[in-house]
Amino acid sequence: MRCLNPDFLVIGAGVAGLRAAIELAEAGRVLVVAKDSLQESSSEYAQGGIAAALSDDDEVTLHEQDTIVAGDGLCAPAAVRMLVEEAPAAIQQLIEWGAEFDREGTKLAFAREGAHSRSRVLHAHGDSTGAEIVRTLYRKAVSLPNVEFRSFAAVTDLLRGDDGGVCGVKVCDAKLRDGVSIRARAVLLATGGLGQVYRETTNPAVATGDGVAVAWRAGAVISDIEFVQFHPTALFVEGTPRFLLSEALRGEGAYLRNAAGERFMERYHPLADLAPRDVVSRAIVEEIRRTGGTHVFLDLTHLDDAHLRTRFPRIHDTCLRCGVDMTSQPVPVHPAAHYAMGGVRTDPEGRTSVPRLFAAGEVACTGVHGANRLASNSLLEGLVFGARAGRCMREIDGGTGKGGTTPAMQFPDIPAYRLRALAWEKLGIVRTGEGLQSALDELSGAAETPSSTPTRALFELRNMVRVAELIARCALERRESRGGHFRADYPNKDQAFARHSAISMGQRPC
Repeated sequence: MRCLNPDFLVIGAGVAGLRAAIELAEAGRVLVVAKDSLQESSSEYAQGGIAAALSDDDEVTLHEQDTIVAGDGLCAPAAVRMLVEEAPAAIQQLIEWGAEFDREGTKLAFAREGAHSRSRVLHAHGDSTGAEIVRTLYRKAVSLPNVEFRSFAAVTDLLRGDDGGVCGVKVCDAKLRDGVSIRARAVLLATGGLGQVYRETTNPAVATGDGVAVAWRAGAVISDIEFVQFHPTALFVEGTPRFLLSEALRGEGAYLRNAAGERFMERYHPLADLAPRDVVSRAIVEEIRRTGGTHVFLDLTHLDDAHLRTRFPRIHDTCLRCGVDMTSQPVPVHPAAHYAMGGVRTDPEGRTSVPRLFAAGEVACTGVHGANRLASNSLLEGLVFGARAGRCMREIDGGTGKGGTTPAMQFPDIPAYRLRALAWEKLGIVRTGEGLQSALDELSGAAETPSSTPTRALFELRNMVRVAELIARCALERRESRGGHFRADYPNKDQAFARHSAISMGQRPC
């Protein structure tokens, strides 16, 4: 790699990281580091779309209201206002840079998704919106002479200077050599999600919560980490990954049936199949319990075949490869871990509690999603707050701090499959105090030992164990049910907990 001492270091090549890199390019040398290939990120897999109040019958205030309602009392109003107000211009800029969103004639096509009061969701190539946005941003970033990329370099820890601020990172490179140091004036975490902590997840293999874990070890505050969104409809076929079946399918008129063939969502919410994701996920779990079996079904057989193949080509083809023709048979589905509302606490400019450390996208917690993210606000968050973080990082002057210490490196003695099963059973859709405490006991009881030959898999396991522990601790303290956090022993919302959780190294959740 040519540049080991850039001015700015961006960890992650999804929407948030790429958008920040573009913003930083005019202020100095930028290095974007990806753990895997540059194409492997949660952004790349995002199907549902990106929301913005651009249609003739929509308003920014309506988008704001829908976001706050979905957030179940915990959205940060200022962050939400920034998100929805800056959305139209951010979309127009993507179009100017070459993004090809689906159109009806010459006009942009807008779809309706769960918990949205208007059709405001843009899609690209039917169900490949994330891939199109990443393609556009990468093409823009790579055209800038100050931006350089490095793939297959997993960040293992943050370097901290004598002043306590971040001054760079250590990486484990493609040849599994640990200890390569990269120094920078400022570091942005844009590492995405944590879904691989769970046995059932729609997230790619790289989503192991690395950003949250390294930030916590560096002393950063982690906020709202107990709020994990479980997408209701992941393809459930034995021996295949839990492929996401977009919310847009239900927006187009698909509906859920239980094992007895009955539509059931009307019993759980006035919006029925278009209810918020947490409601739908819990309803599916309850129907599986009530009727038996391992899954429910998403029924599209009453919809036009040709339209489905055109509107959802990637989903249609994936289902076919798994032996399911969604145009002629109901698709087996089950909830799966999909998105983390919480993460590294930041202000609206991406600043964390640690000097010179920034975060944007799913790894960050601005409070914009509250307790439950509104569908198709995730790509938008990366776009808007990635740009804001990039602009703020440009103001960081001078050196990178003296020193460069990292925490002692120990690796947990617990198999990855056991960790994921434990998280799914105890930290999943329905939680109890007893289950959360049991998970904590097992996680804290796992021995930690050094390794003479650390691998990427060991680094990832180390991070996933830490993230699972943080989820369990904060979920145990939140003695209520709200948004993506549901406690069977505290099934009601409690105003005493209408606040954001916070946890940092050496401190109890508060």
